[in-house]
Amino acid sequence: MDRAGRSSVPGEIEALIAREIAGYDGTAPGAAATLAAFRAARHAPRPITVNFSGGITQTCWSVTRTDGDYQVIYLPTAGYFSLCVESVFGPLDIGVHGDAIGCYASV
Repeated sequence: MDRAGRSSVPGEIEALIAREIAGYDGTAPGAAATLAAFRAARHAPRPITVNFSGGITQTCWSVTRTDGDYQVIYLPTAGYFSLCVESVFGPLDIGVHGDAIGCYASV
């Protein structure tokens, strides 16, 4: 385990996403394309500093590549995923929270 206690977090995130994908209903219109796009945007969880309203920052975990505007991150203290907008100060939480695919599909 590293000094910040992060060694198990990537594995936990990968397990969450694997369960989400396994239970994803791909039969709805556009669902298969959404899942394919999410899988294509995914990368291994990486620590990233995220900005929150009020000037608060927190180390979270990026799980998708940015598309230039947005990326999906995992908030370990909250236990859910979030959609962040890119800013000159780095990723900014915009209050879209839930499962990873749902956050990804919201844009």
